[in-house]
Amino acid sequence: MPTISQWRLRAAFAERLSRMYGREVPAYTTLVDVSREVNEDVLRARGADAERLGSIGRVTAERHGAIRVGTPGELAQVARIFGALGMHPVGFYDLREAAASAVPVVSTAFRPVDEEELARNPFRVFTSLLTPADPRFFDADLRSRLETFLAGRELFPPELPLLADRAAAEGGLPADEAERFLRLAVRAFELSAEPVDRAWYRTLERVSAVAADIGGVRSTHINHLTPRVLDIDELYRRMTDRGIEMIDTVQGPPAWQGPDVLLRQTSFRALAEPRAMRTEDGSVVDGALRVRFGEVEARGIALTRTGRARYDDLLDRVDEQAAQHPGAARDDLARALWERHMPGSEQELAAQGLAYFTYRAADGRPRDGAAPPSGVAELVRQGWLVAEPVVYEDFLPRSAAGIFQSNLSGEGTRDNGRQGTRYDADWLSGAVGREVLDPFALYERQQNRSLAHVARSLGLTDPPR
Repeated sequence: MPTISQWRLRAAFAERLSRMYGREVPAYTTLVDVSREVNEDVLRARGADAERLGSIGRVTAERHGAIRVGTPGELAQVARIFGALGMHPVGFYDLREAAASAVPVVSTAFRPVDEEELARNPFRVFTSLLTPADPRFFDADLRSRLETFLAGRELFPPELPLLADRAAAEGGLPADEAERFLRLAVRAFELSAEPVDRAWYRTLERVSAVAADIGGVRSTHINHLTPRVLDIDELYRRMTDRGIEMIDTVQGPPAWQGPDVLLRQTSFRALAEPRAMRTEDGSVVDGALRVRFGEVEARGIALTRTGRARYDDLLDRVDEQAAQHPGAARDDLARALWERHMPGSEQELAAQGLAYFTYRAADGRPRDGAAPPSGVAELVRQGWLVAEPVVYEDFLPRSAAGIFQSNLSGEGTRDNGRQGTRYDADWLSGAVGREVLDPFALYERQQNRSLAHVARSLGLTDPPR
């Protein structure tokens, strides 16, 4: 019996999850259709340049999902399931500090990390973990009740992580077991029909709608599934023209004439979905919850630590100017700052060490017998090397929190007079049961590998810097 490899399991899971979510949230199917239309139009208009950050095949198939869990044990099970698909935890995101409203979660993203695996299928799942130990959100009594509730539920059938472990150990599964794994995995992230305890859900909702979505039900589900689009501003216009209510803005860098960097995201607003509710007297009544939404993203070039520091500084400056000029359009303020402080070309991003690129020897490089220069910038400028941007594969905590916040029904509550509980990447690595990888290190490794290859091609003793 043939073995279904991990990357094929990953691609099949992403495709089946997309079909399932489209049945549950029909507006998501509209979002995918409009994304495809925009991508086709951009490809016709821009030709090969439209595929500078990934082939149209990759971009069309690309998705990122989002799920939320309540305990380290649940997170560890999620890690086993996604490990079967060749996905690793990358990055630590503290959304508690990134939003004005109450978002009591820390997060990581499970994704492939090797270039070849990303090219085959770059499926990612942004996974958030509730922080009941943080006293700013949960007092001692509510924390105890919440932890007891979470300890009493089982998100995944025992067979699922066992199949996942076998897939991870053996690099895939026989076809029949692969089918079983996929069915169980997709079913685990469907929206449950089990009645929701209305009083308990509302108790948590007063703290945070996100907390209620995680700890107010006995299951988990896909919170959103995100296609990738090549022109997010055009998509926003077309979705609005179709009468679909979008959130107020596009999160992330502004639209401008320079290179696309990092990640821009927007979404349609969370929809009221029918849910059965169990009342205090035990009866079941019709209700609705507004927790799931349709996100879409446009990906740009991965920034180095220095480039990311500049990006974060510019965000702070935008905040300052927006506070000083409350009547000004935030996008206009951001665009003006970007044009003054961000390089307007990929070549300048590379020369200033602000973004990651892979390098290859140019086919038409100089052949006059001169020795190549030692620095990367000069090698590119003189035509020895071609620089190709590295796509940003990860997330931005402030943008993620902004999407969450834009789709919440209320601000929730947070006691800023209390000291928050500390969580970091090391803590999360312990919770997930495997190392949470540093995204900057992954991008740097990719760039350095290309420079080592270049050195061999050009006969250099050391990789150029």
